[in-house]
Amino acid sequence: MSFLPRLFCAGLLLVLPLSAAEPAAPAPVAELGVGDAIVLGVVEGVTEFLPISSTGHLIIANRVLGLESTAQLKDPQGRPLWHKPPSPRYPDGVPLTLKLAADTYAVVIQVGAIAAVVFLYWQQFFLMLGGLLGRSSAGLRLLRNVMLAFLPIAFTGFLLHDLIDRYLFSLGTVIVALVAGAILMLWAERWRDAHTGVGRAKGDAADLTPRKAIGIGLFQCIALWPGTSRSMVTIVGGYLAGLSPAKAAEFSFLVGLPTLAGAAVYKGFRSGSAMIEVFGWSHVLLGGAVAAISALIAVKFLVHIISRHGLALFAYYRLALAALLALFYLL
Repeated sequence: MSFLPRLFCAGLLLVLPLSAAEPAAPAPVAELGVGDAIVLGVVEGVTEFLPISSTGHLIIANRVLGLESTAQLKDPQGRPLWHKPPSPRYPDGVPLTLKLAADTYAVVIQVGAIAAVVFLYWQQFFLMLGGLLGRSSAGLRLLRNVMLAFLPIAFTGFLLHDLIDRYLFSLGTVIVALVAGAILMLWAERWRDAHTGVGRAKGDAADLTPRKAIGIGLFQCIALWPGTSRSMVTIVGGYLAGLSPAKAAEFSFLVGLPTLAGAAVYKGFRSGSAMIEVFGWSHVLLGGAVAAISALIAVKFLVHIISRHGLALFAYYRLALAALLALFYLL
């Protein structure tokens, strides 16, 4: 097993409850084919750090693969299965459904994308570790800025998590976000071109002031709307803070790690056992490993493209995808 899949497996053990992480788990109650797991892994890995919205693409993939059913699943004896049985806290209970498991799966396999960034940017992690130990002032500033940019979305996401899951995970909201995000990206490119000092920015993320780091974090909260893209809004925020396209992209990768890890841990502990019960352990490992390899390639691609062409190409892709989705699913 190569380094990235090993790193993913280690991270997954930290994400999922121990009861869900035991290899001797019972047979899954619903079928997630190997092909489905690979497709979801590729979609997650390729789109997580590109400014085109991984959540939006995973919602689309789940619909195409038929993983959106909200019908309550049953065990081999025909008895209904519960994620949370009826109780004083949940009078009606929370039924175990294919959609619940698929939504959890899409978040948990983000651990694979995290592994790819750790592998590519290990030097920045050692720099931040040196800062934490008092050996690097630049590392300490970088760590400070990453955490300041992370805190607003962590706080807002925790407060709004249930509302977002209930009302915003739909194809219509994704289409709106794809179009709005594309407009924002094109505006950001025009703004960057008009401010030649920003266009030739050479500053590093460690040089951001605390105020600018928090500003990027507040901007990142927009990405809680599925289909917006956390990577996109972080890069645009980096533009406005004076970072070059490549440096803004790299900072978005680093800021994304605690954001993605926090979401994966939260979702894993809330419904990771349900996901394993429905899909089985092996398919989660496969999807995450594929996500790790795909993300490794996608991150290198993004840095190459954005350094030369900015965000415009991705904006046009978002508009084309939104039009295609509207044509096939809404008309």
